[in-house]
Amino acid sequence: MQSIRKTSVILVGAFLLGAAATANAATFDVLAVKIPFRFVVRGQSFPAGQYMIQRDDTSSSVLLIHGKRSNQTTMFVSARPTGGKDPAGSAPALVFTRGEKQYQLSSVWESGDQGWSVSGR
Repeated sequence: MQSIRKTSVILVGAFLLGAAATANAATFDVLAVKIPFRFVVRGQSFPAGQYMIQRDDTSSSVLLIHGKRSNQTTMFVSARPTGGKDPAGSAPALVFTRGEKQYQLSSVWESGDQGWSVSGR
């Protein structure tokens, strides 16, 4: 039981998508999500709340994570394409890994086979 808590557990955030992507067939412009727990992106802490995740128009490897409403937490993060398949099928999804005391955003998926890894340093 203890080893399960210490290893990373993947949580698929497809159920967290409050509004679907405003999308062209294979790409998203903006994802509106509600995340019900605190999380970390590359060392920066984000409170639970509503967020917009947006891909930069000029560089698909840059994502903007921006809090909505009273949450003004914002971060630009470089991302790299990730291999594999979207854990939520073809729906946009966020994937979090769980450490001992926190959740970390590890990837953002926009379609069945197109996602970006944001974990790392």
